[in-house]
Formats: sequence, structure tokens, C-alpha cells
Amino acid sequence: MTGNLNGRKVAVLATNGFEYSELKEPVDALKEAGADVRIVSLQSGDIQGTTKGEPSGTVRVDDLVTAVHAKDFDALILPGGSKNPRTLSENADAVAFARSFMESDKPVAAICHGPLVLVAADAVKGRTLTSTPKVKDEMERAGASWVDKAVSVDQKLVTSRSPADLPQFCDKVLSMLATAIEERKLDKTIEQSFPASDPMPGPTAL
Repeated sequence: MTGNLNGRKVAVLATNGFEYSELKEPVDALKEAGADVRIVSLQSGDIQGTTKGEPSGTVRVDDLVTAVHAKDFDALILPGGSKNPRTLSENADAVAFARSFMESDKPVAAICHGPLVLVAADAVKGRTLTSTPKVKDEMERAGASWVDKAVSVDQKLVTSRSPADLPQFCDKVLSMLATAIEERKLDKTIEQSFPASDPMPGPTAL
């Protein structure tokens, strides 16, 4: 996959309390594949990660959520952590940012508690997804069809349950992005090969 995502820009939306491995491993995989990954958060500086609820590593924030737009990115990653998604879900700017990706039909990948942000964005109704079983009821109340599997794919929404699923999650995120890129290239080729017909001339005055 190395170099397969050159020129692609991916947002990772997170704040204090994110599960460290659920951010770091997808970010590392995306960067290795050539993507430009930006950490988007509610505040500048560093945000604190956790591992099983205990403080772990930190990451530096690249962009404030108030200063970016979904149109500037090719995909969105939502890591979990029991605190991180709930904090994001209470922030109108973060929720609107996530909603914009879903409304734009761009790839969105969420793991563990991460799909809670999509619940807050009213973006899971009618979707098939997975998450940590701890929030299964919340997913179903929001109208989602919850499944117990390592990775669930519903159109351009990729979800996983826990850090144990990270290898499959990362693989699916990379392949989803690569597929989306090829689809866009094909669309552009079709547009260039079959341009819209020139408008018919209006009636000639007699």
C-alpha cells in the first residue's frame, strides 16, 4: 500500500481521552501509504491519549475544528476511548464537521466508542455498523443495525469494535480510500471522454 494514497488528505477528529492505539495505528498506516494526515481537535497544543482508561501518549493537534471543512479532506477517522467521543459529541462544531463527511459521501472510519460522534450527528439511522458492545444500545436507539464483527462496511462507512480489531480496521480503511480514489479518477475520465453536450441553439428569428 506504500505510496498508494499520495496526495490524499485525511482528518482524524479527536480530543483528550482518545484511545491511543486507535489513533496511532491508523495514522501510522495512512502516513506509510502516503496520505497527509491531520489531527483535528477542539483545542490547540497536545491532546492526551489513554490506554484502557489510563493516561498514555499524547499527540500534537494540527488544526482546530473551527478552522477546517470536510471539503478540504478525503476521509475522516474517529478513534474511540470512553471519554473522547462523548466530549466531541457535545461540541456543535465537531458534530457538524463529522456530519459533513457523511452528507458528502466521503469515507468515514470509526472504531470502538467513535461511532457515538455519528450518533450525535444523526448519521447512523438505517446504517449497518459495529462498535464496542458497551454502546450497542445507543447505536440501535439511533436507528442503526448493530453487528458483532471485527469490521463492518456499509457503503463508505467503516466501523470496528476495539483495539483488537485494529489490523483489519486499518486494512479496510486503506483499501476503502484507494477504491474511492480510483472511482474519482474513473469519473473524471468519463467526464473528459464524454463532455456534456453543447446547449441547443435557440430558435432563429424569421
